[in-house]
Amino acid sequence: MPASYHQFEAVIVGAGGAGLMAALNLQGRDVAVLSKLHPVRSHTGAAQGGIGAALGNMEEDHWEWHMFDTVKGSDYLADQDAVEILAREAIETVLELEHRGLPFSRTPDGKIAQRPFGGHTREYGKAAVRRACYAADRTGHMILQTLYQQCIRNQVKFFNEYLVLELLVEGGRVAGVVALSVADGSLHVFHAKAVLFATGGCGRIYQITSNAHALTGDGMAVAWRAGVPLEDMEFFQFHPTGIYKMGILITEGARGEGGKLFNGRGERFMEKYAPTLLDLAPRDIISRAIYRELRQGHGIEGKWYVHLDLRHLGRAVIETKLPDITDFVRTYLGIDPVEAPIPVQPTAHYAMGGIPTDVWGRVVFDEKNKVLPGFYAAGECACVSVHGANRLGTNSLVDILVFGRRAGRDMARFVAENDFPPLPRQPEESALRWLSRLREGGNGGAARRVSVGELRDTLQGEMMDKASVFRDGKLLTEVGEKLQELKERYQEATIQDRGRVFNTDLVEAIELGFLLDVAHTVAVGALTRQESRGAHSREDFPQRDDKNWLKHSLAYRTPSGGIELKYKPVTITRFQPQERKY
Repeated sequence: MPASYHQFEAVIVGAGGAGLMAALNLQGRDVAVLSKLHPVRSHTGAAQGGIGAALGNMEEDHWEWHMFDTVKGSDYLADQDAVEILAREAIETVLELEHRGLPFSRTPDGKIAQRPFGGHTREYGKAAVRRACYAADRTGHMILQTLYQQCIRNQVKFFNEYLVLELLVEGGRVAGVVALSVADGSLHVFHAKAVLFATGGCGRIYQITSNAHALTGDGMAVAWRAGVPLEDMEFFQFHPTGIYKMGILITEGARGEGGKLFNGRGERFMEKYAPTLLDLAPRDIISRAIYRELRQGHGIEGKWYVHLDLRHLGRAVIETKLPDITDFVRTYLGIDPVEAPIPVQPTAHYAMGGIPTDVWGRVVFDEKNKVLPGFYAAGECACVSVHGANRLGTNSLVDILVFGRRAGRDMARFVAENDFPPLPRQPEESALRWLSRLREGGNGGAARRVSVGELRDTLQGEMMDKASVFRDGKLLTEVGEKLQELKERYQEATIQDRGRVFNTDLVEAIELGFLLDVAHTVAVGALTRQESRGAHSREDFPQRDDKNWLKHSLAYRTPSGGIELKYKPVTITRFQPQERKY
């Protein structure tokens, strides 16, 4: 089947918060938004707790304090010029969302309500501050609905259930993308002056994750295969409170409202690890604390979980301010959080690394931050870097909105100033070969067929066991070798469904290839970084090493499909690295 051709000034891949915010800021231009899901099913909708912005509605607050908390929380690996933009522009961005119709929770006098969140403090770390602007525990859902409605109002063109397979680069400039229509199996070439990737994270490289099944690192892998490095991929955040065995998120807002963590001995164990912020310490610290308690046999009844207790908050607070998680716990665990504590364990949650960009969302591809013209990225698939080695709660929503908006505005400038670049010859050819191989059962024929599901399960289990909250050189070496083996076996992968209409077998096989590439960059980066910093905790190198490792990693794809690491410096402006104490 020949490919269909489309031409738009700007193509946005991904319809979550970052992609929709960029689309709104491209008003007046010819824009297409591609999404492998219907937009309102994008993973932004799963964000629960709030957006960090120093509005000061509940108590005194300043963007400088927000900036300090973000830099400190990042274990000083964040680029501080980008963090300053994040903290300053968070305020106007939240107010813009309010004016666009987002139904925030309110104070009695009608202002946007705010609550505490992990790692957010007043006066540079003295005590917790109420900074998270929220809509009950449905903040991400409200953002997604608001932005999507605004895009419909502004007649943005959507291509729903389109899976992007390749980034087209010609003459040193991005020229568009090749995508598969999941609905009918047809191939489509989108010719564009500029392309933005806002494809979300890659949490499905792990077995226990809060991420939706769709978060398979698509944009990261497609960019990496096109020659763009991935930055700081060794830093993957585990959220401390996922539902036991399922990974479904229990928002940090539950602890912001006063929820407490207890071990199997009835101890409020965060008093040992973070005596000032307690259960509102940064996520990496609480996740490691839970793992240490579990390793010491202090889990509930000796099992691999601890308790999050909300009972003292009372029914009114729990059901009014945390209605979604109340429903989750009742539905999936058969537990009423009004009457019983919630079993929780750390769950793979957020990739701090991704496609490297500057503060306007322009993708850069070397150690000197040289821009690849016409290519942009924003949100979790990108690395500005504002999160460094560990992201603070609420800052993911700030990131997608602030930098989605900035990327959209710079794209508008770029497409106004430039003509369409030429397309490569036969741009769909390599995608057609790839799809044909998967449909026809790999290179080895029927005798050597390999199950996609089996490979994916092995990948997720290996990463969970050997490259999660705690790591060491021996296990990381083992997982790296296993990933190489899985990538070789993937070349023989086959699918059972040979049809074209909504072929989810084919989609999962494509996604597995993306997962394998992204997981490999995580494992290699983690093995090479011989220190502990933020979410990257090496038991054989337990100290942070600013002398040798205060730098960003860049993972490049070699011609043979391997990985080469290079490095670039961290941008430090206001805050010099110091020991993190909470």
